[in-house]
Amino acid sequence: MSVTPYLFFDGRCEEAIEFYKKTLGAEVGMMMRFKEGPDKNMCSPGTENKVMHACIKIGGAPVMCSDGRAQGKPKFEGFALSVNPKDEADAKQTFAALSEGGQVQMPLAETYFAKSFGMVADRFGVGWMIIVGPKNP
Repeated sequence: MSVTPYLFFDGRCEEAIEFYKKTLGAEVGMMMRFKEGPDKNMCSPGTENKVMHACIKIGGAPVMCSDGRAQGKPKFEGFALSVNPKDEADAKQTFAALSEGGQVQMPLAETYFAKSFGMVADRFGVGWMIIVGPKNP
C-alpha cells in the first residue's frame, strides 16, 4: 500500500502545476479539465477549463492535484511536503524558489539533525520542508 498526497488548489491548480514545473522540475503525467469529464453536471459555469484531476511527479514521487470546487481560497493546514535536495546548494536554490511569493516559516540552516533544513509555505499556502542530511551519516 502507498500513500499519495492530493492537493486541492481551489481554482489555482494550473498555476500551481506551472510553478512546480519551474521550481521543482515537476513533470505532468496527466491532466483532465472539468469539461472533459463524463458527468457534465460536475462542470459549473466558469469552471469548464479548471483542472478536475492531475497527477504530477516531483522527484519521481506522484502528487495528485485539482481545482476542487474552484472557490479561489485554497487552504493547506496540518501537513507539509518534504523534499530532499541532492546537496546544500540545491537546497538553497529549491528553498529560494519555493519562498518566492510565499512565507518562510523556518530559514534554511544547519541543524543538529541535518546539514540543511528549512520550512516554507509557498505562494499557494502549501507547506514544504527542505532537508539535506543527515548531519552525521
